[in-house]
Formats: sequence, C-alpha cells, structure tokens
Amino acid sequence: MATIAETQDTPCYRNAEAPIPQRVADLLARMTLEEKAAQMICIWRHKEDMLLDQAGGFDADKARRHFAHGNGIGQIGRISDAAGGRSARETAVLTNAIQEFFIRHSRLRIPVFFHEECLHGLAGPQATSFPQPIGLAATFDPDLVRRLYAAIASEARSRGIHQALTPVVDVARDPRWGRVEETFGEDPYLVSRMGTAAVAGFQGDRHFEGKSNLVATLKHFAAHGQPESGNNCAPANVSERVLRETFLYPFQEAIQQAGALAVMASYNEIDGVPSHANERLLRRVLRDEWGFTGPVVSDYYAIRELAERPELYGHHVAVDGKEAALMAVRAGVSMELPEPDCYLHLTQLVREGLLSETDLDELVTPLLALKFDLGLFEDPYVNPDRAEQIAEHDEHRKLALEAARKTITLLKNDGAAPLRLDRIKSIAVIGPNANRELLGGYSGRPTRRSTVLEGIRQRVGGAAELLYHEGCQITIGGSWWQDEVVPGDPIKDRAMIAEAVEIARQADVVVLALGDNEQTSREAWALNHLGDRASLNMVGLQDELVDAAAATGKPMVGLVFGGRPLSIGNLASKASAVFQCWYLGQETGQAVAEVLFGDVNPSGKLPITFPRSVGHLPAYYNHKPSARRGYLFDDASPLFPFGFGLSYTEFNFSVPRLEQDRIALGESTRAFVDVANIGNRPGEAVVQLYIRDLVSSVTRPVKELKGFERIALEPGETGSVAFDISPDRLAFWNVDMRYVVEPGDFAVMTGPDSANLQTVTLHVDDRGAHGAFN
Repeated sequence: MATIAETQDTPCYRNAEAPIPQRVADLLARMTLEEKAAQMICIWRHKEDMLLDQAGGFDADKARRHFAHGNGIGQIGRISDAAGGRSARETAVLTNAIQEFFIRHSRLRIPVFFHEECLHGLAGPQATSFPQPIGLAATFDPDLVRRLYAAIASEARSRGIHQALTPVVDVARDPRWGRVEETFGEDPYLVSRMGTAAVAGFQGDRHFEGKSNLVATLKHFAAHGQPESGNNCAPANVSERVLRETFLYPFQEAIQQAGALAVMASYNEIDGVPSHANERLLRRVLRDEWGFTGPVVSDYYAIRELAERPELYGHHVAVDGKEAALMAVRAGVSMELPEPDCYLHLTQLVREGLLSETDLDELVTPLLALKFDLGLFEDPYVNPDRAEQIAEHDEHRKLALEAARKTITLLKNDGAAPLRLDRIKSIAVIGPNANRELLGGYSGRPTRRSTVLEGIRQRVGGAAELLYHEGCQITIGGSWWQDEVVPGDPIKDRAMIAEAVEIARQADVVVLALGDNEQTSREAWALNHLGDRASLNMVGLQDELVDAAAATGKPMVGLVFGGRPLSIGNLASKASAVFQCWYLGQETGQAVAEVLFGDVNPSGKLPITFPRSVGHLPAYYNHKPSARRGYLFDDASPLFPFGFGLSYTEFNFSVPRLEQDRIALGESTRAFVDVANIGNRPGEAVVQLYIRDLVSSVTRPVKELKGFERIALEPGETGSVAFDISPDRLAFWNVDMRYVVEPGDFAVMTGPDSANLQTVTLHVDDRGAHGAFN
C-alpha cells in the first residue's frame, strides 16, 4: 500500500482512481507544446525506417535515433503489416516492445495508440476473415454483426491494437463506386442498425476491462457514398435535407445510441467544402448538435489533399501543407493519419500566433482520454500467449460460417436448387470465381480459407463426378493491393469457353461461379490504382460464357461474387437458379456447398438495389415520387429490389395490424404481422416495415425502411412480429428544416421486401401534442 507521502507525490494523471477529465487536465498542464503536437501525429510506413529492423522486429537503436527528443508519438498504424506481416504472437511481442520504449523514453511516459483496419476481420495474418460488410448487411441480423465485431475486437486487442478504423457507415447510393463492398448498403436505417451493432461489438460496455475491446471509428464523415460519377472521393452533390436524412443519420445513431468513440472525416467535399476543413460539419453538427466528445481522425493523406497531393489530386483550398494543417485544426481534426506531414507545422503555427496552444489542448484532450479509458497508463502491455490462443479461435470460425450462411441470397429459383445428389451423377463447376480465393478488400490472411470448388468437392465426396473448368478470366492473377489490373485475353478466353462447353455437356448440372473479383471492385486510392467502373456488366467475356453454357441445355445455377450490384439480367434470364454471394470470407466453400445442396436454407436479403443497367442509375428504392416515371423502350423497375431474397420454403405474410390506427403527435403505436411457413422446409424470414408520410410540407420518399426482424419457422408454423412505431419513425426535416412529425396520414407497409408490401393507414392528429424534436 502506498504511503501518504508517496500518494501526495504521485501526479494526478498517474492516479488510476482520479476521474479521467482531471487526469487529462493534469497531464496537459505538464506537457510542452512539442509533446502536445507529437500526440497528434502518427507513423505507418515510416515505422520501417524509424522503429523496425529488416525482419520486422523492434530496433531500439533506430528508435533512439529518431525519437531522441523524448516527445513521444501519438499513434502507430497497421503494425500487423511489419515486414510483410507478423503472426499474432509476433505482433503482440512487437507492440509490447514499442510501448516499453516510448514509456521509458518519453518524458511523461505517455503510451502510444496502435490502430488497424478491421473492416471484416483484423487485416493481418492469422486473423479470422468474415464476410464483407455488404454481405453482412444481407443477413439483416444486427445481433450477429455485434457478435462478429466483438470477435474481431478480441483478436485485435490481444495483439496490442487499440483502435479499429471501422465501421464504415457510409450509405452507398451509387454501385459504380468501388467501395460499396465496405458499406452496409443503400438504406440509412439498415446502415444505422448494422453500424450501431458493430460499434457495440467493438467497444463492449466501454470500460475496456479484460483487454477484449477497442475503440470503433465511424467513417467516412460524411456523404462519401454517393460520389459524383461514382468516382471515389468525388464531390457529394446533396442538399442539406438529403445530407441529414440519408448520410448523417447512421453516424448520429452510432454516436448517440451506441457511443462510438472516434470518427474519421471523409475525402470528399460537400457544397465546395472538403470535410477535413468543414468546421460546420465537424464542430457544429458533430460536437455541438450531437454532443460527440471523441477525436476526429483524418483519412489517410486527406489533410495534405486540402492543398495538393501531387500523385493524385488536391482540393486547392490551402496553399500548402502548413495552411492545410491550420484549416484542419480549426475544423476540429485531432489526428493526422497516416504519416508525419502537415501536422509537423503545428508548433510553428502556434509560435506564429495563427493557432493558440489551447487549440491544440482541445484536440489532444480526447486522444489522451482514450488512452486513459483503455487503461494504458496503468497496464499498456498484452500477453503474447493469449494473442496466439485467440487467433482464429474455433468459436470465431463457427461465427464466420454462420455469417457466410446467412449472407447468401437466393435471387431466382425455378426448382433447380437445392441440388439433389440422388438425382445427379455429374456436376460441372465452371467460371473464373470457381477456384479463386475471394475475401475482398481490407482483408487479412487467415490460415483457413476455401474456394467454391473445394467446398463442393468436400461436400459431394464420391456421390457424384465433379468436373471443373475456369471458363474465362476476369483478370489475370492480381490482388486487391496490386495497382495494375490486367483483363483476360479475349482470344484465349473464347478458347477456354469452348473447352468449358465440352465439360458442361458431360454434366447433369452446371454451376457457374461469376461476378467481380478484388481487382474489379475496390477502393480507388491513386490514379494507377482504380476500382470504380462506368459499367455494371460483368467484366470480360463472362456473359459469353453464360450464353455458351446455356446453349448446352443443361440446368444452370449461377453464383455471383463481388462487392457491388452487377447487371446480371442475362444470367438471371438463362440460369435456373441464381445466388448472390458477395464476399463470404474464409468459409466460402463450405457455406456455398451447404446452401447449394440444401443443408442450409438461404435467408439473405439484398441490402442494395440491383439495377437493370448502369443507365438505370440512381436505382435506390427510397426515391421521391417523381423519380421513376419510366423510360422509352425500357423498364424503370430494378432487376432485383432492395430487401429481396427467396427461400427454399414459402412464407405467407398477413396484412399488418395496428395497435392503434389513430394517435396524437408525440404518441406511439405498434404494428403486428403474422408470418406462416407454408412450405416443407424450416426457414428464416426477414419481415420488413416501411413507412410513408402521404401528404407533407416537403416531398417524401415513396417508402422508407423503419424496422425489420428475422423470424425462424418450422414447416406449418406461424409466428408474429411486432414493430414499435414511435415518433422518430415518423419524423423528417420539414420545410423550415426542423425535425418534426407532421399530423396526417401515414402508409404503414410490411412484407418480405421493398416491392411486395401490404399496407394499412395510420392517422396522426395534432390534438394537444407537439411534433417537434428540436
């Protein structure tokens, strides 16, 4: 036990019993200007030059040379990629060594923060790889998402990681955009439910005891998901009302309902103001309106882009990096990622009087608070044994399989699926994605992973002959990281298609694995590393492969992989069954085989609309009444609507019933729906609730998702689902830009998807109540 003298000599910031705000204030008062500025700086690739030896281990001599000033450093990025990748144990050893160095060699013994990409698993070796977020959104299962991100957090934190640059709560409104795979889809309500679940999984109860949770970072703030022309980082041309109702809503929910602790600003501009210089967005809305108190971190190199990033582009609202730093600080960006660059000017800006030291204090405060929250001043180290034990834990593998099963979405079935081995003697598995490992972008390197061909081979065993051919190529080799994308050679591809047709003729059924791969749908982060597309057709000669396979007359089942909706009308018209698989993670093969052969009943639902062609964009379901009047010589409806997905069984949905069909402003009611499984297989249905304000002061979408629930039913079983219809489900930003419920009639719609709904009317009157929220 400490003596009274020892307690009195201990600085407040070292007292674990003191309130964190007091500890932060005490530490700030002791810090020099240089030490404060150092907390706002990160190193990523420079860690190879400043901290590590050639094998990726810690180099104390190198660290002493580069950090002799003793000011410390705020963050270190992506430690898992050191020397091309570190195992779980090696990463834990390395983070411990780096922590020990900075605690021993910084004057105030301030620990460092480590961040990693954790989009659908820790982006490092020996980490469980789950389905991509666009696939997770297809599960319509927030509890699954919460459990999944809790597993990711445990794997990352065990290695010494403190912050995940995840979840992405952008609303994806343009499928040409290569980053659709990183999102939870096109609907703000669905994105908000999945986003809040991910935050809850990452952060737990936010006490961070047991070193199993970490800080979630919402990104990209804001309106990143509908870039002009579908090009990554392009301007977001949206009104104030659309900004608030569509793009800001998931962020607000994740902050106010789930307590997200960090936010990342977006690359794009809104109304001419880049987000990293947008004081109104980062201060007035985020902090003043919503009460957010955590740090805002920059996207990689985005502060430099306020001036110009020579190899890419610049916003040209700053003349150079120094002025860019000034603008970012004034806007409220606490941390520059990923390298020391513009924020190296911070001390000079203060000394020249362009910033005050209190400006830095304000932004350093939440960074230090998180280090106190995570207990790093008391115990910053992790146990390498635990990191090794928890890496790719068996329970995490089971969770990855559960998620993959629930992701797969059946779009068409003329009775060909599920395949029955008692009726099939041979199966031809054909296509460029049949034997390719498909994890998607920002992926780790799990020890266990499987392809479609491997999964089918294992499931079939000797029960049927299995034939295989690649069919054609989407791209030649390549990975998500590789800049150059080399398309397939049409001459070679047509020869391959001819060979594949001969294989198909020998089979009783053809399984075609098609779609995108990690090169044709990905983040475009440089002029030589593109991933957005001007077309939604399948790349290369895949449609020729479809035509040739269909011409054999054999039953055909299509498996479509990728990170964005594709125009698959040709496949849908010729295949007997079509499954949208997205990216399923490490358990791809087993999940596909289980669904294909009926061991698992598919239950996924589309989290984004599938348009008929790129000319049908925008295609999102919650459009305004005047937006989809029709086209000359074409159908304006989607190929597959939002929320759509079939089952091997059949469900019957009742007309919704309202607990009260007339309520006053400020009151709530409930809607009830009965669902019956009238087929002969157990299955899970996703009941969806949509609402429309029928007459309003500004135009409203034709329908908006306001609730959903999964329900599992045995054959012949009926279940009931209840939805709360509270004022926030009816409110919108009115003609005066006030968030209100207006009296009048509302259509309350329920059903299996956004296109097949049954409706009742709810009347809201203004008898003595108030409909305003602000």
